[in-house]
Amino acid sequence: MEKCFSCEEVAKRYGVKVITVWDWIRKKKLPAIKTGKKYCIRPQDLQKFEEKRMTV
Repeated sequence: MEKCFSCEEVAKRYGVKVITVWDWIRKKKLPAIKTGKKYCIRPQDLQKFEEKRMTV
């Protein structure tokens, strides 16, 4: 299985709170895999998330 990022890692990467990452997941802005009570975010999903929000 490939390396997945936790919500805490994603929050630190973007300088936001973990609750913001949870909100992105709930609003279907950021795809995630739920394992038990935790979420796992795949690197390719993070890349797509960034590409959608890129400005020119």
